[in-house]
Amino acid sequence: MSTTKSDRPSGSGQLSRAGVVIGVVGCVLLTASSVYTALKLGALPWPTIFTSIISLVLLRAFGHRDLNDANVTQIIMSAGSMVAGGIAFTIPGIWMLGLDSQTSLWEMFFVALSGVLLGLVATALIRKRFVDESDLEYPVGMAAAQTLQASKAGGQTGKRLFGAMGIAGLYALLRDGLGVLPALLLPLGLPGMEMGIIYNSPMSLCMGFLVGGAPILVWFIGALIGEGSIMVGGTLAGLWDVTTATGIVRSLGMGLMMGSGVGVILHDLVPKIVAAARSSKATASNKTSGSGITDAWVRDTRVPLALMVAAAALLVCFGLDLGPVASVVIVCLAFVTAIMSAQSVGQTGIDPMEIFGLIVLLLIAALGEHDQVRLFYVAGVIAVACGIGGDVMADFKTGALLDTDSKTMWKGQVLGALIGTVVASATMFALLGAYGADAFGPGKAFVATQSSVVATMVTGIPNAPAFWIGLVGGTALYCLGFPTMMLGLGVYLPFYMSFTGALGGLVKVLYDHMAKGREKDSDSELSHEDTGIVVASGLLGGESIVGVVIAMVAVIAGLAG
Repeated sequence: MSTTKSDRPSGSGQLSRAGVVIGVVGCVLLTASSVYTALKLGALPWPTIFTSIISLVLLRAFGHRDLNDANVTQIIMSAGSMVAGGIAFTIPGIWMLGLDSQTSLWEMFFVALSGVLLGLVATALIRKRFVDESDLEYPVGMAAAQTLQASKAGGQTGKRLFGAMGIAGLYALLRDGLGVLPALLLPLGLPGMEMGIIYNSPMSLCMGFLVGGAPILVWFIGALIGEGSIMVGGTLAGLWDVTTATGIVRSLGMGLMMGSGVGVILHDLVPKIVAAARSSKATASNKTSGSGITDAWVRDTRVPLALMVAAAALLVCFGLDLGPVASVVIVCLAFVTAIMSAQSVGQTGIDPMEIFGLIVLLLIAALGEHDQVRLFYVAGVIAVACGIGGDVMADFKTGALLDTDSKTMWKGQVLGALIGTVVASATMFALLGAYGADAFGPGKAFVATQSSVVATMVTGIPNAPAFWIGLVGGTALYCLGFPTMMLGLGVYLPFYMSFTGALGGLVKVLYDHMAKGREKDSDSELSHEDTGIVVASGLLGGESIVGVVIAMVAVIAGLAG
């Protein structure tokens, strides 16, 4: 991976005027669609592959064929969808509790804007550590790079990738669009597993394939601890009921993930910050150097970044009326959780943004904030920051593979995220005005699954001892080099998601074993490893593209209805 090009001080020529226009228009449409999707389906497919294809097609129609131009264009186009997810996964819980009269469009906007500012600053500070100096895979970012590169490479590479896209897209259409295929397979009827143990999703399999190795194994071990031992084993043994077991599992998972974030700060960032402070004179004498914990362009824009943090703090303190102490805590924890989000997306392609919002919500509640609406705002700020954090870092991975200028990519994220802030806030309140607060919740027109979870947990941590065990243990394990985030995700997420990812990892092991010895006799343009990545990226991209298209159709149908 090249780090020299990505640290260039200028991204001149990597974003055309046509790219800006396409990105802005696409951002408006995709952000509105993402709000509807998140509320209606309780999920939000990654739009990156979809926007990569659309950017390529539209830019070529205007005579632009540069891959970096297409990459930055898709960044602008997709940035708003993560803002949409952040507020759609948290704020509707207010309406479910009948508190809609206590919210306003301006407060919704302040929630989104605060999260965007904090998420953008966090990603600028950690890009070098989490992309250039890390072995994190970022499956979504890798798939986007493969998609863009295949359009240029053509030949067997392009055929493999786009053929896989077509297969996965058809599969997703049959499952989600036509209802021919079930979403979950192999129901067992055990406590916590009544719905099935396999997620019928090529995307989930490919996430496991692309991540592979030890991280997937740890993820599955977490699932066995959470759903297997605590949920099923403990319940069948009569140690507790399903409700208690669910609280233990969710609390332990949140604690482990939070501990991983604390471990990143203590083990990775603090030593580097201390080292950087000790060598400040040497750094000052060589300002153009690319070494250190951040990019050169970040060090040159410290004042604007600091102003962004200050603006977010003021918005949280006065715009959302959370007070100075809570505002400082929220700002600090936004950076911690954005780092956790970047690590989660880097390892699994999953961004559990509402989980991180819940964690901080519960901590702020423990500090004495009891106003339920304000607590939802806390969760919203953090969820948006984490959504931006995961999305930006995946895009930085794509850029690293394509040698796109990091500063230009980040500027594209700023533009798209700010547009998304306005569009997502307006769309949320438009839907509230059109359908009313009673339309949100389980069994309603907008199920808003994640927001429903936030609403049920706003009163406190379900099982405090399990949470603190996870927090302390997660911090210690991370500092010892253990992938605690993967363990926490396995404990927290539904078993079918973890099991499907593990199946994908197993496929990777079998594929590598079968491919041994064949590569020497092959005249293919790609190694067996690269071929597997290309096909897996195509399957991942095909399902995500169709998911976005189905969402857009749903938006049109919903508005027409």
